[in-house]
Order: sequence, then structure tokens, then C-alpha cells
Amino acid sequence: MTQISEPARALVVGGSTGIGRAIAGAWAETGAEVIVASRSRPDDAALGWLQIDLSDPAGTRRALAEVVRQGPLHAACYSAVHYGDKRAPLRDVAESEWLHQLEVNLNGLWRTVAAVSAALREAAPGLFVGVSSEVVYNAGPGRPGYAATKSAAASLLDSLAQEESAEALRVVQVLPSGMVDTPGIRRRRPADFDYGEYMRPACFAPLAAELLRTRGTEQHGDHLVVQPDGSWRSVHAGLPESQSREPAT
Repeated sequence: MTQISEPARALVVGGSTGIGRAIAGAWAETGAEVIVASRSRPDDAALGWLQIDLSDPAGTRRALAEVVRQGPLHAACYSAVHYGDKRAPLRDVAESEWLHQLEVNLNGLWRTVAAVSAALREAAPGLFVGVSSEVVYNAGPGRPGYAATKSAAASLLDSLAQEESAEALRVVQVLPSGMVDTPGIRRRRPADFDYGEYMRPACFAPLAAELLRTRGTEQHGDHLVVQPDGSWRSVHAGLPESQSREPAT
């Protein structure tokens, strides 16, 4: 593999907690300057922070433009997500919930790509990492908005990967093989829920570090499924299992 020795400057949108936080931390540990764009400040002083509200389109554009203006950008990751308050059938989902998922899961991604792709190409080879989900392949009951917006987001990045030369900009999507113990998930579970079989966000750290080191030289356009032990495989080697279940009534 080609190893990139140049110090990197990277952006993680939605990097204050969960998988995004693990990716931001892993990138920082390689020596990269990492800026987290999120509503809340990350708990690591080594990470830069830019407050952003993805439900505010104009504010989002201004914040992302400021990141690009301040210096070269070698890598970016979009990990922001809105799951919804709880699993529910489509007939019970309020329009406001659907619109919020659309704004965060899809429109925010589009705005991020639009804002940073030129800067990533200028730092060729640039890297864009999207955090995907098994719902892209499985859909399932009780998650219509989440499944629809994540599927559209995956398609957006697949299209970008086909448009871009791997010499200039590499696009890689990553996703967990199972449920992950994150603050977003914990807000949707009962207080006594057992997370013993859930993955941890840190499972993504080895892959994140490898992608930054190589700028995804062999993974352009691929979807990589991360395992609980931190290893990964291409989705072409086997689709992830569905995490769907009947929504509580």
C-alpha cells in the first residue's frame, strides 16, 4: 500500500460522540490536526471544535466554508445522524421527524460534500469517509425515515465515487456489523438495557487510522463492514445482518 507521510488536516462532521468521535480520535492519534464540527464539544482537548447545527443550512454552509478557508484539507468524514425518537411504523411518524432525518442524514451530507470536495481534490489524494448502516441493504420495520435517508446518503457517495478519479479524491463508506453502543442509541433504550452484545465505537479506530494513512488507496468506492474485533471486510464479501425488529407498540 501507498503510505502518505504528509501531516494531515481533517474534518469530522458529527464527531463529538459515537463512531464519529472514535474516528476523530484515531485520526488525531496519527498526528493529524482534526476539527470536529458538531453541536456539542468533544471530550478531547486534542480535537479542534467548530459548533454547527445541521438543521440550519445557512449556518452549516458558513461553518464549512470557514474550515476550508483556514487551510488545506486532506480528509473528511460525515458521521452525523438522526435516528429518530424511537422505532415506529411509517403511519405513526410525524412529518417533522421525517424532515429532521432528511436534513441531518442526507442534506447535511450533501452540503458537506459540496463544501469540501474541491479542497480535498486540491490535497490529492483526498479522502472522504461516510458512516453508513446495514439499513442500506436491509431496510426493515419501524425505521422508514432512517432507512430511506441512509440509503440515499449511500447512493450519493457511491455516485461521487464514480465521478471522482481515485488519483484526486477517494470515497469510502464504513459501517458496523452489528448494533453499536453510542449515546444516540442509549437515548432510545430503557435504563436497564444490557449492552453486553453491542459493539463499541472504538472498533472503528483501526480502520480509520489505516484509511488516513493510505488515503483509502485500495478502498475507493467500497463499503467496509467493521467487526467487533476491529477488523473489517468489504460488503462484497457478504452483506451485514439486519438489526430490524418489530417496533414496540
